[in-house]
Amino acid sequence: MQYCIYLRKSRADMEAEARGEGETLARHEKILTDLTHKMNIYISNEAIYKEIVSGETIASRPVMQQLLSEVEKGVWNGVFVVEVERLARGDTVDQGIVAQTFKYSSTKIITPMKTYDPDNEFDEEYFEFGLFMSRREYKTINRRLESGRISSTKEGKYVGNIPPYGYIRKKLEKEKGYTLTPHPEQAPVVKSIFEWYTKGELQPNGTYKRLGVSLIARKLNDLRIPTIKGGDWVVSTIRGILSNPVYIGKIRRGFRPQVKKMVSGKMTKQRPRANKDTWILVKGLHEAIIDEETFDLAQKFLSLNLSTPAPSQLGVKNPLAGLIVCGVCGRKMVRRPYNSRTQSDTLMCAVTSCNNVSSRLSLVEDKLLQVLEAWLNEYKLNIKAESNNEQQDYLEIDLIKKSMEQLDKEIATLEKQSDNLHDLLEQGVYTKETFFKRSNVLNEKSIAAVNNKIELEKRLKDISNKREAIKIIIPKVEKTIEVYHYLDTPAEKNELLKEILEKVTYNKTIDGRCKKWRDHPDDFELILYPKLPK
Repeated sequence: MQYCIYLRKSRADMEAEARGEGETLARHEKILTDLTHKMNIYISNEAIYKEIVSGETIASRPVMQQLLSEVEKGVWNGVFVVEVERLARGDTVDQGIVAQTFKYSSTKIITPMKTYDPDNEFDEEYFEFGLFMSRREYKTINRRLESGRISSTKEGKYVGNIPPYGYIRKKLEKEKGYTLTPHPEQAPVVKSIFEWYTKGELQPNGTYKRLGVSLIARKLNDLRIPTIKGGDWVVSTIRGILSNPVYIGKIRRGFRPQVKKMVSGKMTKQRPRANKDTWILVKGLHEAIIDEETFDLAQKFLSLNLSTPAPSQLGVKNPLAGLIVCGVCGRKMVRRPYNSRTQSDTLMCAVTSCNNVSSRLSLVEDKLLQVLEAWLNEYKLNIKAESNNEQQDYLEIDLIKKSMEQLDKEIATLEKQSDNLHDLLEQGVYTKETFFKRSNVLNEKSIAAVNNKIELEKRLKDISNKREAIKIIIPKVEKTIEVYHYLDTPAEKNELLKEILEKVTYNKTIDGRCKKWRDHPDDFELILYPKLPK
């Protein structure tokens, strides 16, 4: 029989580790391996799943997703966890997914306190009740933590894990909490940003010339000054620094609260800017880098040059919005509109330090359709070549199914041998050393057989996806090419392209002042990433 171990850190575990209580996963692994030895069950290192992240939902826990997928396929007879709460502490939807996956695959959940058998009605109810209570506890802990953060904020403490640019996070002496202290290298940069924006940069003639946020970002990139994450400076980062009251010695909370929304049936997290009346803004315990007069002047200039998202009522103006990715820096490229009738809108990378050259939006749009048509023709040829071997596909499917049946018999035989092994241990025929040695061999054979079966299932899916491409993908692309230019709005065009494309990378290195650029304005490269069946 096949068993695995699932280990996951909770937020409480991380806080305990910070207090020096030891590494959680190692401690839990020892508890569970001791339990498996008592139960005479051998588990290999490959069957120990460690979740490093502490995500609220299954979607944010990749190891949990892998485990559920394998449980669903019947790979494991049981899963060892230190407590059922480690499996699902998210909302009722996530808890339902976990409960049903274990129930319909008849997979046991084994904890040091109790073994839950999903085929047992009382165990099933007890398991679901345990998940419900863990969710209540999770919400209670969150409320308590949030209340503590608000109290600390009102006391002027800094409650974030990552300090703002220009500061270092510092533990308060003789009391709980943290404050900020100016960063010796970053604080002068903050002062320069505010000075350039409010007073200006000193010119050779002795006068000062004010710099806008774009010019400040370009200047910092030219000076090779890294951001807090080591990347390039962008306009939004400069605006964020200029508008943050932390630099005048204040603490702000609730500026961009997390809001959860359902979009296309999936829960998404957003951080919209909140109304100023809802903020918590108090005097902090930390030292200011900028005086209030300079900060207020910066707010005045910012208010005259507002950077706000396009109003939703105006709709999408860029048919390639969210699709074209800069091939140099990896950021989404944006449309730059022009009021002049003689100059067309361009597609550009918004990062001032990026050397990817812009192009007319209409040219990129036309070339995208050309590249899409060329890709479709090549894809059709490949599919046709593979379809000519349709009879071979059916023979392969038949062979795969027969191999899978053979593997099922092998897995069943190995499970029976494992059960017999336990009987021989209980009867005293085998010593524990002999048992673990032979159990190790049987487990390795079982894992190899299960992995082979998974590979065969993947091959079956690949053949199925090829058929799906012929029926769905090709007609979708053909329809897009055919009707694209007849659509009325950029929004309709954008929606149509997003149905068939994951993204498109754009590269153009020819300088705009070069003659070749003027003679060949469409001399750029587009790489398509179509939405193929997975």
